[in-house]
Amino acid sequence: MPCSELYYQVCAIAEVAGFLWQRGWAERNGGNISVCVTDCISSSYKDRNPLKTVALPLTHPLTTIIGEYYYVTGTNRRMRDVAVNPMGNGAIIRVCKDGKSYDIIADEVIMPTSELVSHLEMHDFEQSNGRKQIKAVCHTHPTQLVALSHNPEMLKPDVMTRLLWSMIPETRVIVPHGIGIVPYRQPGTIELAAATIEQLAGHDVVLWEKHGCLAVGEDILETFDAIDTLAKSADIYLDCCTAGFKPQGIAPDMLEGLVELFHLN
Repeated sequence: MPCSELYYQVCAIAEVAGFLWQRGWAERNGGNISVCVTDCISSSYKDRNPLKTVALPLTHPLTTIIGEYYYVTGTNRRMRDVAVNPMGNGAIIRVCKDGKSYDIIADEVIMPTSELVSHLEMHDFEQSNGRKQIKAVCHTHPTQLVALSHNPEMLKPDVMTRLLWSMIPETRVIVPHGIGIVPYRQPGTIELAAATIEQLAGHDVVLWEKHGCLAVGEDILETFDAIDTLAKSADIYLDCCTAGFKPQGIAPDMLEGLVELFHLN
């Protein structure tokens, strides 16, 4: 693929980074993004010698994504800065042949997000399960969804999914697999990655309790759309509660009608 395709991908990442900042979901250096760009890396990039090779703290090698290339936002980098200068606040990396390390190949030595292990584990999981169309991972801190995660009732299986689906019909359509829940884990740990991957087996969006939200998708804009839609549903619910009443929500049989109408599964 021509290098112009890489330019398009990086521009989309910058656009989403700006959205995250504008929504108030990316305080200081909060949140991170990774996108597989292997299909649009030119030979001039592939032939580059590594600027730096870094070992990954893994319990097992990432066998499925060996040799793949990713754009990854940098650690301690602000999304508002990624929006303005994505290549100055992120790096293009290549997963090494041992599956336990990566090369930084462009454009300068900017260390990737502290959640890199989680991101690469997720990419490896999706690829190994035949979902090669999944190219992007986005983690951010949507205020509304984090607020709901402070309510223990919302952390019970399917409770938050069914609530958010019932606020507006678009949520049932745009996020057909609902939202997985991961009880609080320390950020940047193998334990968090493992718990997230377990939820990704049945969901495309995962909520980290009292922390934030993560989505996977075919491109970075798709991940943002899913989180944005869930956040709007949460807004509607919380606005109704603030107004002094609990919203009735869309009836279950009506939600099932959407499943039939849009052939959701």
